[in-house]
Amino acid sequence: MKELIEFIVKALVDDPASIEIKEVTGNKVTIYELRSAKDDIGKIIGKRGRTIGAIRILINAVSARQGKKTVLEIIE
Repeated sequence: MKELIEFIVKALVDDPASIEIKEVTGNKVTIYELRSAKDDIGKIIGKRGRTIGAIRILINAVSARQGKKTVLEIIE
């Protein structure tokens, strides 16, 4: 899952080397914390949050097939 998020986000930003994804695993939920350069955060979020919303939908669909719950957070 981490590789999927990394692949999608690196295709969107100007500085793919600045992308960091940290995985925090809990009992029922896995949280992915996404960090990037400040200039690229707007590109990841998109207009009215549509881009990050679409990424979250993809992640939720993949994790639901695996019987898990995931959350994607953007950390500045």
